Amino acid sequence: MQLANKRILVTGATGGIGSALCRQLEKAGAKLLLNSHNGNQLDRFQTSLDLNHDIVVADISSTEGRLEIVEACKQNGGIDALINLAGIMDFAMFESQPPEIIEKTLLVNTLAPIQLINLLLPLLQQRTESAIINVGSTFGSIGHPGFSVYCASKAAIKTFSEALARELADSKVRVSYVAPRATDTKFNTDKVNALNAALGNKADSPDYVAAQIIKVLETGETCRYLGWPEKLFIRINALLPGMVSKALVKNLNIIKQHAGS
Repeated sequence: MQLANKRILVTGATGGIGSALCRQLEKAGAKLLLNSHNGNQLDRFQTSLDLNHDIVVADISSTEGRLEIVEACKQNGGIDALINLAGIMDFAMFESQPPEIIEKTLLVNTLAPIQLINLLLPLLQQRTESAIINVGSTFGSIGHPGFSVYCASKAAIKTFSEALARELADSKVRVSYVAPRATDTKFNTDKVNALNAALGNKADSPDYVAAQIIKVLETGETCRYLGWPEKLFIRINALLPGMVSKALVKNLNIIKQHAGS
């Protein structure tokens, strides 16, 4: 897909990856519809961009919010691409997570983007070419202690993206899944940053991840995993999960220590 003059909806536009992505899409000539549930943040971010893009303040996790997003798309001439970036993550041992956090994680990360795609698919099918990109995580392919529910939410959106891409293979809509590893943004809490430092996990910059998302948008690539050796671990986990389990369980005491800090 050529990005110049394409109308692109970005959910979670004010986040670390989202803001970097929107700036790069703007430079490529795209016309943006920016979404966030936080109106003040969205207004400030929209003002910081070089051009005047459209915004929609709406909570993707609510039925009303999703309908507001769809209506904004219709009022702005439809969309050529949807990039689902909105998400949350709670680092904690599963037994200590309250039910409301479990439910919210699955709602925001999985159910909400799937429901939004269902609502927007008729608009996307009206274009000569269109795209859906769901941004997941390496943890969608590797179950990591301390992130059980987050892993579940991203594994679900990964498999959904794979299935929908195959389902729409004979249509004009391309569906892609991008799985970053740890990224240097405020999405990570101090506890997560401390864990990554203790385990020696590397983090990519938001600009790098944004550039990779754009490459997928331009090429129509179905799936892209980011980071090395994380990409290798994903392959090993698929073939020899016991080997990855041993490596992660070896660090279980460290993980528990930081999860409870």
